[in-house]
Amino acid sequence: MSLKDILSSLLLLPALAAAVNSTVSSSGDSSSKVPRITKQSTDGDRHYVAPYFPLLGFEQYAGNPILSPNPKHNWESAYLYNPTAIVIDDMVMMLYRAQNKTKTSSVGLAWSSNGVNFTRYDKPVLEPTEPYETPGGCEDPRVVRVNGTFYMTYTGYDDTTARLCLATSTDMVHWTKHGPILPNVTDVVYDWQNPLNTYKPRAGWSKSGSILDEPQPDGTYRMLFGDSFLYQVNSTDLVHWNYDQYVLPYASHLNPWEMAIMESGPPAIKTRDGKWLQVYNGVATGLGGFTPSQYSTGQMLIDPVRFPHGPPVARVETPLLQPTSVDEITGQVDHVVFTEGLVQFHGKWFMYFGQGDEFLGVATAPVQP
Repeated sequence: MSLKDILSSLLLLPALAAAVNSTVSSSGDSSSKVPRITKQSTDGDRHYVAPYFPLLGFEQYAGNPILSPNPKHNWESAYLYNPTAIVIDDMVMMLYRAQNKTKTSSVGLAWSSNGVNFTRYDKPVLEPTEPYETPGGCEDPRVVRVNGTFYMTYTGYDDTTARLCLATSTDMVHWTKHGPILPNVTDVVYDWQNPLNTYKPRAGWSKSGSILDEPQPDGTYRMLFGDSFLYQVNSTDLVHWNYDQYVLPYASHLNPWEMAIMESGPPAIKTRDGKWLQVYNGVATGLGGFTPSQYSTGQMLIDPVRFPHGPPVARVETPLLQPTSVDEITGQVDHVVFTEGLVQFHGKWFMYFGQGDEFLGVATAPVQP
């Protein structure tokens, strides 16, 4: 090689480094324009295949995190976590929780044509405007689409009480808030760190609504919710939800990795035999060799026939996903993976989750033949 060739190669190194860095960057491009969604937009993968229970074979994407905080936007400058997702017009549309440096939460929107590389909208699509959302914000979105309308459940948090709220949209950008949907529910929290292992009531506390997006034979829609146990409520219009003030759990703690807390994950997915696969999250107490306070993701099979008080048809004893990477073991909160998004897209399952309450990650698995 001549001296000229060597010098030319050296001059190319900075450009090559920049190209590599841009490939692995998790900041995500920002845009002021969002893919247009109309009533005619199609949802779901064109070649969708319903799953068997359980889903197996998930592997974390080597390029995680797929999105990180963006210092250019104050509303998402500190932490990102707990993304949900839905496939619209052959595009993965993601809603995610974002926090600024004062830890006020808003909901952001991002989209991807391959499920991994996302462009994010440069403004929040949902931000705190109501007393029940201030100062904590709007947390942990989950979304389904029914008859052209998106129904997003989220948590409004005033730094004292968490309230399960609902918003609707037809384009994923402009949302109408419907307020807290379970205002009089009394939750029960298991205080596992108390030597007496006491159970304490929490009046008005509700979180984590996972909606089944098909009506049941009686014409009602069902939703699982809760962040201590899982409870069930029903609705005829997806906006007004019926419940008993003293709701009995649909699912209680069973496996060592979920003995402290159980919390709904993504909206449930209908299986080939007509039941529903519910991914959910759990917190360990330290039993079974799991790290105390570790968040993991699992799965259960549910049957609406067994509503309202269950139990689930089946549960997998071991987690589907648990903290393994540096970003998950050490973060804003240590030992955390928290899943709220699951879609089938281009022949794979994409499971979207928060890493250490700080970054967004994805794991993929093959679709069962």
